[in-house]
Amino acid sequence: MTATITGFHHVKLPVSDVARSRAWYERVLGLEVIIEFEEDGVVRGLALRLPDGGLAGIALREDPVRAAGLRGFDPVALLVPERVQVEQWRARLDDLGEPHDGIITGHGGGAVLIGLRDPDGLEIRLYAE
Repeated sequence: MTATITGFHHVKLPVSDVARSRAWYERVLGLEVIIEFEEDGVVRGLALRLPDGGLAGIALREDPVRAAGLRGFDPVALLVPERVQVEQWRARLDDLGEPHDGIITGHGGGAVLIGLRDPDGLEIRLYAE
């Protein structure tokens, strides 16, 4: 038997304020909460995914120090099925009043992407090959 990997189960991101980040990931990316992680009766983390299940999970974990340390870093690039949808994302972000970097052509001209920042300044990129 060969040991295999078939994809990501989830990506965990540190956040300084779980409620603020929850609202942003729901409003901007359209994710829904599937699990809340409580400690001493307080929500300290979340697991989110797209309503259609088309995206491996994103977990948010309260950790202000790590969130501050990653400010400006781009730990996640989400795949968009087609280039035209990067344009659709730009229009959505504009409609939401959400700042972004505009559409960028990737290395070698093969990919297009748009970058935006969550409430802690983590850059989330939306890529299409």
